[in-house]
Amino acid sequence: FFGLRMDRVGLIFLVVGLALLGLASYLDSTPPQGASLYVLGTPATMSSIQRPHVPVYSATVRPSRPGAYGVARAGLTPAVRLPPAMALPTGEEAASMGTIVVIGATGGCGSEVVYQALARGYKVVGLGRGWASDMRVPPGSGLATGDSGIVLQDPGFTYVQGDVRSFPEVRKAFAAADDVVGVVVTLGGAPEKIGKTTLTDGTRNVIDAMKERGLRRVSVITSIGAGDSASQASGFFKFMMFTAMRDAFADKNNQEALFMKGPGADLDWTIVRPAGLTIDAPTGVVNVITKGVADSASPRADVARFCLDAVTRPDWPYVRKAPVITSPSHSCSS
Repeated sequence: FFGLRMDRVGLIFLVVGLALLGLASYLDSTPPQGASLYVLGTPATMSSIQRPHVPVYSATVRPSRPGAYGVARAGLTPAVRLPPAMALPTGEEAASMGTIVVIGATGGCGSEVVYQALARGYKVVGLGRGWASDMRVPPGSGLATGDSGIVLQDPGFTYVQGDVRSFPEVRKAFAAADDVVGVVVTLGGAPEKIGKTTLTDGTRNVIDAMKERGLRRVSVITSIGAGDSASQASGFFKFMMFTAMRDAFADKNNQEALFMKGPGADLDWTIVRPAGLTIDAPTGVVNVITKGVADSASPRADVARFCLDAVTRPDWPYVRKAPVITSPSHSCSS
């Protein structure tokens, strides 16, 4: 009977704890007070065999509708108009666009960045720990072509197998191209599988390799809750940050600090903090949340386009900033 009683007591404590956590989350969930729509445009698509001519940007901007996005209540600003649609360049014109280096290329976000950069006409060098056959058409963007899951093959793609914790192997990835225009870092994973300091150690190697070659543009995917965005996470997510995900966030915080006040501070960096990630098809729009709790996950395909814009757009508005982003379905109730 004693054991049964303890089980009941434990259950009671669990229920009370979850109730208090839910209450804290509710009280903490102030709606975003400052946010803006960033329109990515019509997502580019490509075949794994042949790159077609598709629009890079759409000239049609999704309207800011108070009913859909809470413009009036949450202070969302109208989306800016992007450049008109253009066909993908080919031949010499495509070659002149340069190369994007993707760190963590075989991961969920990394494969999206690789796929979309090739679709835009860039060449890509991807660094990953797995085999080249691990490079697959990602499920998000792949939904548009029906190619999701098949091996990604493109003459403009070079895969370098290596460990980001090894500077010589990171250097090898950068040496694979002499026309690098931007770097996207998409490292992630459970600390018990990849190590407790892999994000920090690997990103430090990336910064050193960039400086060695005189490169400046870099975007880095971390997470909501990292750095000074802890107040924008929901109550439940905060609980997870300080318990089950404690080691992961210690690494993410140190990774961000490399740019905020470390050796990467003088680079043209953008830290991208998604409120969550899905494998849904791209929407072409993200919410940039500057204040208040953000709790709506974004398709990896949209996050990838945001990161690519960060290293390719000359008029990028988030240089040396760390925006929290959500999907356009983000709740903005008052």
